[in-house]
Amino acid sequence: MKCIVEMVFGSHLYGTDTPESDKDYKGVFMPARDDILLGRIPKSINESTKKSSSWEKNTKDDIDTERFSLHYFIQLAIEGQTVALDMLHAPDEMMLESSDTWRWIVANRSKFYTKNLRSFIGYARRQAAKYGIRGSRLNAAREFISFLRGLDEYGILKDSWDKIPIGEHINSRPPDDHGIRQIQVCGKLFQETTRVGYIIPIMEKFADNYGERAQKAANNEGIDWKAVSHAVRAALQVRELLTDNTITFPLKDADLVRAIKQGKMDYTTEAAPLLENLIGEVEKLAEKSTLPEKADRKFWENFIISETGRTVA
Repeated sequence: MKCIVEMVFGSHLYGTDTPESDKDYKGVFMPARDDILLGRIPKSINESTKKSSSWEKNTKDDIDTERFSLHYFIQLAIEGQTVALDMLHAPDEMMLESSDTWRWIVANRSKFYTKNLRSFIGYARRQAAKYGIRGSRLNAAREFISFLRGLDEYGILKDSWDKIPIGEHINSRPPDDHGIRQIQVCGKLFQETTRVGYIIPIMEKFADNYGERAQKAANNEGIDWKAVSHAVRAALQVRELLTDNTITFPLKDADLVRAIKQGKMDYTTEAAPLLENLIGEVEKLAEKSTLPEKADRKFWENFIISETGRTVA
């Protein structure tokens, strides 16, 4: 396998690292000739120095390395996945190893930009919903459950699509890559082909758990501050990409993200409103953006064919 790039990643890239932060590295490689010809190209290769149980958190002494095959990395970037877009904007000082191939990809990274940055926005929205404290979200969930209970549990959403009670927390989303319409309810996404009976228990569980979780959040208890900081970071990166066509590392707001990560903000009065306002802002920016709906897949497929051809020749 040929190394295309290897870089420092995670909190050390974002500028949000603390003395307790572990070390993360990401890379991209060209698969070996035989693996390409035999159709056994791996998506990624992972290495970790952690010796303890997999469910335990990493310590500052742990090192995680993940390397993507070129083919899979390009697919992630086309999909707008956060890990790929972060890597594409990593500065030279974060590089442990680079190549002409990587520099060419970075020079053309704008061909991955789209207004549908679903991975970034979706992640941030899910975190906002997870620790939400607004009663309107719970009311919306109950309204949607009541609507579903009036339908045939064996039917699909599409059958009653025009009757869905659209509101602040119940809204339609752009169709997926297959043209299937989607509805988002309190941060949860359902396709129009989803069976009603499948959705009801999901929304009932959300409503049942919401009250207890919201009360804890109001007291700054039970909050995964690291996850919330990642959500704020993702929203900030989307905003910068949609306004300046780039993502800057270290983050311009690294101090803010680090403070959230360390639980130094009150969730109810500071962190939650900040995250919800950011999500609202980036969604409006995405709607007004002149960026294309989808990445230039043909351009990147031709690139992969060219690069792979040189390997197998």
